[in-house]
Amino acid sequence: MDLADQAAPRFIDVAGGRFGYLAAGPEAGRLVVCLHGFPDHAESFAPLLARLGDAGYRAVAPWMRGYAPSTLGGPYDGEQLADDALAIARALAGGRRFALIGHDWGALAAWSACAREPADLACAITMAVPHPMATAEHLARRPSQLRRSWYVFFFQLPRVPEWALPRRDFALVDRLWRAWSPGFALEAGARRRLHRCLAASLPAPIDYYRAVPRQLLAQRARHGRIATPTLHLHGADDGCIEPAAAARQARFMKGPFACHIHPRAGHFLHLEQPDDVAERALRWLAAHHA
Repeated sequence: MDLADQAAPRFIDVAGGRFGYLAAGPEAGRLVVCLHGFPDHAESFAPLLARLGDAGYRAVAPWMRGYAPSTLGGPYDGEQLADDALAIARALAGGRRFALIGHDWGALAAWSACAREPADLACAITMAVPHPMATAEHLARRPSQLRRSWYVFFFQLPRVPEWALPRRDFALVDRLWRAWSPGFALEAGARRRLHRCLAASLPAPIDYYRAVPRQLLAQRARHGRIATPTLHLHGADDGCIEPAAAARQARFMKGPFACHIHPRAGHFLHLEQPDDVAERALRWLAAHHA
């Protein structure tokens, strides 16, 4: 089921702005909100949305703030992204509990939402980005991770990234996908749609990274350990964030927690191993999103 080809985006207005989203599954199903990262958009969740919908969940994937057709205005820090995720989920849940699934920047939004311990958040699943404190510690300890994160430093430059990213039909974006998920390639139509989204969204996707220094200064363990039941999934071949970063997360958790490293998967594991990711997600949701 190519959900992106068969359905135009729906829209919802919340306090932070107007957000487009894709949806699958029965309207009355338990809500699962899927949050994408960079350089990506909501469509990459289509295989997972279809599988969640077939299992009876109401699965939605919004375009994150700064990604067309959603609101393009900032700020783009983790707290704002969590505000957006919670506002969208609450508006669609109608007073019922909901779950969050986040990949890359969407994972950071999910971690931030979990840290607040909202009573209406039943559980979360994060992919490719471990707990922020574990990720920061790994970055500080491992020069190899610093090398993988070169693009974060490049995006701090003024004006140059806005020029470089769309050059030669977004060749830099394609380079990142190849490096982060070795051996995987988007099909041509999906690649074109991703490029169109990014072209309509710039410079906001880059400005996410320009907000990183301010976030690092503000980052504290002030929220304490996370109580929300959380499953973390990571690709063994992730070329963006080393899977070793996921190894020492448990000490930041006080609720149920599990971590699985997917063999033969890279950064975009929900596209590379859709059946395995969906199976593990469904088991976690069945246990914690009743």
